[in-house]
Amino acid sequence: MAKSGQISGHISLLFILLSLFSFSVCIVLSETDTELISALVSLRDRSPSGVIHLDDHSLRRFLNPSSSRPFSIFLFFDALQLHDRSELHLPDLKQEFKLVSAAFARHHKGKPSETKVFFCTIEFKESQSTFGLFGVNSLPHVRYIGPNENPKTSEAMDQSEFARMSDGMAAFVHSKTRLEVGHIDRPPMVSKKQIMFLCLVFLLSAPFAIKKVLAGETPLHEPKVWLGFAVFVYFFSVSGAMHNIIRKMPMFIADRNDPSKLVFFYHGSGMQLGAEGFAVGFLYTIVGLMLAFVTHLLVYVKNKSVQKGFMFVAILVSFWAVKKVIYLDNWKTGYGVHAFWPSGW
Repeated sequence: MAKSGQISGHISLLFILLSLFSFSVCIVLSETDTELISALVSLRDRSPSGVIHLDDHSLRRFLNPSSSRPFSIFLFFDALQLHDRSELHLPDLKQEFKLVSAAFARHHKGKPSETKVFFCTIEFKESQSTFGLFGVNSLPHVRYIGPNENPKTSEAMDQSEFARMSDGMAAFVHSKTRLEVGHIDRPPMVSKKQIMFLCLVFLLSAPFAIKKVLAGETPLHEPKVWLGFAVFVYFFSVSGAMHNIIRKMPMFIADRNDPSKLVFFYHGSGMQLGAEGFAVGFLYTIVGLMLAFVTHLLVYVKNKSVQKGFMFVAILVSFWAVKKVIYLDNWKTGYGVHAFWPSGW
């Protein structure tokens, strides 16, 4: 009995020692919030754009549930094998994500908010378990993980916002953190070397160009060129092409419910795809060409019957085009446009 009591005492002592050892190991392995933030800041400083590249292991480290995690993470999900699919625009969206990260870092440099938000990317081949954890089955995808938030309950950026590129991402950041991203600086379209090369080409070709201008042998002296340019400017104006260029709007996006399908017309007034503007611009251009034909060419036709026939066709085509524009506007915005007939009629 004495030996049995001694054995029980040794087992109890061994259990206490193992518990203390496990507790001490946990204390050593767990990182404080300050250490996690310092590690993230260090990784961010190494990246030119401020975007931190993570994998399954490093992401688990920064999303450790044992820490209070007083910072937010915006996570961009990437897949290198899908970069060749132009309809997804993954390389462009990733670059826009980097621009947002760089703008946020500049705007909040030296402020307490500098360590409140971190921008990170994760790649599919390196981090398949993370894709499964967040339930990501289609791209593009950006996820917001707030302070102390469970990754499984984190919120994803709406697919429609990707059409606005960096502006949509900046609005998503502001809506979740209430922090301004700041001005987004885009790299110039033409580099200094390219500008110098163009200036050199201009100087070398200037004497020949002046000779052609004085002789009246340039394309600018051709009326057909001016006619085509006028039609192009008209189409450019009514199709919203400048809006597409400034906002970098895609021609189409992948269907959120079925990524194998493409969406050319977005149902909702908050966003306009490039295909929508070009379709409406094409219809408006038809009406403009019909009007130009009637007022500039048809007046020279002597036969009245021919004039009436062409006039009737022009009215029908213009009526069809305007009806299509009204139908698309009603479908997109939900507001109906109806003809008004006085009650006395």
